[in-house]
Amino acid sequence: MRFLHTSDWHLGRAFHRVAMLGAQAEFIGHLVATVREREVDAVVVSGDVYDRAVPPLAAVTLFDDALHRLADLGVPTVMISGNHDSARRLGVGAGLIDRAGIHLRTEPSAVGTPVVLADRHGDVAFYGLPYLEPALVRDEFTVERAGHEAVLGAAMDRVRADLATRAPGTRSVVLAHAFVTGGRASDSERDITVGGVAAVPAGVFDGVDYVALGHLHGCQTISERVRYSGSPLAYSFSETDHRKSMWLVDLGADGALDAERVDCPVPRPLARLRGTLDDLLADPELTRHENAWIEATLTDAVRPADPMARLAERFPHTISLVFAPERAPDDPQLSYARRLAGRSDQQIAEDFVAHVRGAGPDERETAVLRDAFDAVRADDAAREVAR
Repeated sequence: MRFLHTSDWHLGRAFHRVAMLGAQAEFIGHLVATVREREVDAVVVSGDVYDRAVPPLAAVTLFDDALHRLADLGVPTVMISGNHDSARRLGVGAGLIDRAGIHLRTEPSAVGTPVVLADRHGDVAFYGLPYLEPALVRDEFTVERAGHEAVLGAAMDRVRADLATRAPGTRSVVLAHAFVTGGRASDSERDITVGGVAAVPAGVFDGVDYVALGHLHGCQTISERVRYSGSPLAYSFSETDHRKSMWLVDLGADGALDAERVDCPVPRPLARLRGTLDDLLADPELTRHENAWIEATLTDAVRPADPMARLAERFPHTISLVFAPERAPDDPQLSYARRLAGRSDQQIAEDFVAHVRGAGPDERETAVLRDAFDAVRADDAAREVAR
């Protein structure tokens, strides 16, 4: 069976205030063309279809168009909700559109009920594990402590139990939206850390033929059978070096796997430039970036006059401007933002405790801070679900 693995469309998202709906529409056209031209048997979309729980109407219209075009091709599509989606909203009408070959899997209770597709070698069971917010699904999976590894492990136990009841030789594909150990994150993904831990080991998914992951925006291979497709478009400058693509997977009769990357259209290249304003304007090596979306980091000791306007004369698509004067690490004028760069909310809170009382939090206090951050994040997730 040949299927196309994609994820993290984030329909409705902008890139530094630049509307991306046109580029997203171009990607959908590319996806449909690939399905037709490469004779794809099924499409899997591993979450974050939308960028937020209540997407703009234009994003919903584009999603509707994508579903109609895929249904018109007669190619089954299996899709799960991600942490950016409202599972309840995305799943509205799932039972009805299931008849058109569009299979939405947004209910945690249904993780052990696959979409079963067949080819000339037999059945392939596609199991959809929507994003499982630990605090909201711990009762469903009867786990003692809410954590990503515990709930995903319980969900996979249901998958393996169902698979064991099926005919010998039944092949299996799992769609999941999670941060798996070994994956490389970027700046555009929403933090899903719980209890100080975001990642789950790849071994949680043992026992299936292929795991189609979503959440991380870079296309990457965790193992031969566990892969991220990444987002089809760049949504932050941390993705400047990403090659945006989808996985075209051939699953053989005996479970043998062959995976090929299919590149996605690039609306405009990205470039991160760093230096003084005069150097950026004069450097002939930067000519190749003049048509790119630019993030410019200016290192001038004193902020120059009209930097954005002057940059735009040479780089008309400059959309992000950062000021970072070259200073020694212990310089008191080093910006607060730069001192906090790369630190988690938990680490910042612990640093604050150390700053105000001269010593950092002890083990009990660290646990209290961690539980507080988890509670706030879980409350935010519950509010999104209820919207």
